[in-house]
Amino acid sequence: MKIFDTIAAVSTPRGKGGVAMIRISGENSIEYASKVFFPKNERSLCETEHSKAVYGDIKERGAEGELTALDDGIAVVYRAPRSFTGEDTVEICCHGGMLVTERVLSACLAAGCRQAEAGEFTRRAFVSGRMSLSQAEDLGALLEAKTNGQLLLSRSGLDGNLTREIRLAYDTLREILAGVYAKIDFPDEDLSSLTEEEMRERANIVRARLISLEKTYKTGHAVREGVKTVICGRTNAGKSSLYNRIVGRDAAIVTDIPGTTRDILEQTAALGKVTLLLCDTAGLRETEDTVENIGIERSRAAMESAELILAVFDLSAPLSEDDRALLSELSGRGDVIAVLNKCDSKEFSEETADEISKSAVNCVRISAKTGEGFEKLTEAVEKLFDCGEIDLRMEAVVTNARQHASILRAADHLASASDALAMGITVDLCGTDIECAMSALAEIDGRAVTEDIVSDIFAHFCVGK
Repeated sequence: MKIFDTIAAVSTPRGKGGVAMIRISGENSIEYASKVFFPKNERSLCETEHSKAVYGDIKERGAEGELTALDDGIAVVYRAPRSFTGEDTVEICCHGGMLVTERVLSACLAAGCRQAEAGEFTRRAFVSGRMSLSQAEDLGALLEAKTNGQLLLSRSGLDGNLTREIRLAYDTLREILAGVYAKIDFPDEDLSSLTEEEMRERANIVRARLISLEKTYKTGHAVREGVKTVICGRTNAGKSSLYNRIVGRDAAIVTDIPGTTRDILEQTAALGKVTLLLCDTAGLRETEDTVENIGIERSRAAMESAELILAVFDLSAPLSEDDRALLSELSGRGDVIAVLNKCDSKEFSEETADEISKSAVNCVRISAKTGEGFEKLTEAVEKLFDCGEIDLRMEAVVTNARQHASILRAADHLASASDALAMGITVDLCGTDIECAMSALAEIDGRAVTEDIVSDIFAHFCVGK
């Protein structure tokens, strides 16, 4: 990244709208913006106070140097380091027509700016220390958030909840390592402020906290990345009705004819705090229909790779052989919720409900048709992924596989360091493990991470961010 260039881009969605915003960032941003934006108060933009909005004309310069008015609008100057990127930044707001927006951006580029690359503004904020790498990831997730849970989790990360936990662990390990170095360099002098037993205790405290953090990944993954969820059951149990209820619209065809759903329908939907990567599958039964059999085979394949199975049973009818076969097949799996559907039916069978309850650990009675009991299903899913126990807004939560892997590595190295100290092994071996643990933690907030990882993270951002 050419961090000394002054960059510009449209930071609002492309298309027709009421207002558009062009962002400029870099050491020459105010100078270049002053060639495009002319305040009505007749003062230069260079004289404008930090974060003060000024009204003025937006102009472009022709081939012979003449100025032509494009639009009028607002400009805000943010002076380094008190800006999003940590650099001098100017944001010019104009009317949101597609042509006028492009012309204003072109005028900024002609004034000396370079077109920003994808995620370059946020990357500069990371490089200048305005945010950690994990906060940058959370900002990207905030832009992509589709559920309230994802929004809360992203906001928590941006507020630095995870960053603070990682830095606290890192700083504690640095203190331990300083003691280790003192013992290595001056073995005959008592220069270390920590005894070996105190080093071990602190290392174990940090490891315990990292293990607690690691466990939050189950929740973070369920909210941020989504849980592959399969709705299965025999024909006409109400699978498609449940699918439509969760999705919030008639996405699947519902009829009284068995075998209506023949292929897997997929949709992302929120159920409480959990994001479901939802699959509605063909009804499980014995059939000679070739097309339906293909759908059933796909259903079973989806069940094998699922992280959550909603097994639907019809409470208005006795258990069939297909129902019993499904219960037997899912027996022992901890990721299954038995959804006892049609609890509002006049033919409701308590005997059927009791028989299913004996075979399934998690059972919820609902009516997919009316929505009765739906809140109980939401609670059961949230409980399965520990979402009810974590305050997504206030607590540190691990949200992606990169962070999770780094925390696991750090915890493993601390276990080795603690064992080495307990067995009286020389402290230099313990120091090596602590250094490795610190390196793993430094990868999370970006203090020690490869260029490939950084580039991959910011490549998923839009150009204006």
